[in-house]
Amino acid sequence: MTELTFQRDIFISEVFAAAKKDRNIFFISADFGAPALDVFREELPEQFIHSGISEQNMIDMAAGLALSGKKVYVYAMAPFVTLRCLEQTKCSLALMNLPVTILAVGVGLGYADAGPTHYSTEDIACMRSIVGLEVLSPCDDVSTRMVARHVVENPALRVIRMERHALPRLYRDENLWDNTGYTELYAGERVCVLSYGHLLHRVVASREIANKNQFAVIDLYQVKPIEQGLARVLEKYSGIVTVEEQCLSGGFGSAVLELLSDAGLSIPVKRLGLQEKYYFQNGGREYLLDQSGLTTQDINRAVEEI
Repeated sequence: MTELTFQRDIFISEVFAAAKKDRNIFFISADFGAPALDVFREELPEQFIHSGISEQNMIDMAAGLALSGKKVYVYAMAPFVTLRCLEQTKCSLALMNLPVTILAVGVGLGYADAGPTHYSTEDIACMRSIVGLEVLSPCDDVSTRMVARHVVENPALRVIRMERHALPRLYRDENLWDNTGYTELYAGERVCVLSYGHLLHRVVASREIANKNQFAVIDLYQVKPIEQGLARVLEKYSGIVTVEEQCLSGGFGSAVLELLSDAGLSIPVKRLGLQEKYYFQNGGREYLLDQSGLTTQDINRAVEEI
């Protein structure tokens, strides 16, 4: 299907539906810009707080509410609610393991052409280093809705990485999503390609122009913690390719390598990701991804080589 939907509106709508039944759910936003936000603040004004453009203060405010027994969601642009708030996330939330959900919108190069200050090209490495913080990156409307329902029903300290723009649907059926942290979208015989979010769409497109039986595709939507059962799935392949919209140091591919190492598996792994640099060029997100060696041809070449 090619239906386009905004992840942020899907997620916020699920939280809003739950908040109408539970007065302990609070939503704090450092930004306006999503239709679902307008509905939330208009219909549940006593459970909605606009913190202004002060993300660090927003995290501390969320900590105070959580300590008083509230279930808190905070929303802001990805580069600012993650890296700018790293110390607050660690000291105000993680040290006390408070059930606050951080909604980070516009991940990776999603805010092209705003420049490196607005890019989230190392947030996975940084956020997965925080003790007790779960990191999730859904890829379409189905996975976003399922993640949102799981989060609402099971409060915990999490960051949900979402796209700024609408994405086509990849999940053919809600039943594919089973809350293990990963989903095998397509089976394959020799190589397994793991990705998440926006770039997962490029991986699927790569498979369409290649021998479709050549590689499997796994949506690793939960980067931390990675379910140990994934190692048993990967051990049947002769090679693995990871594709991420992050600098490679400590990112998505590194998490997969750690999983394999801890499981005692020796499988060749090829990591594809952003170059180790800050992106000052203009041209849009797809152009920057192409320049970084993340075209469909690059992905297929990596599969063939490994």
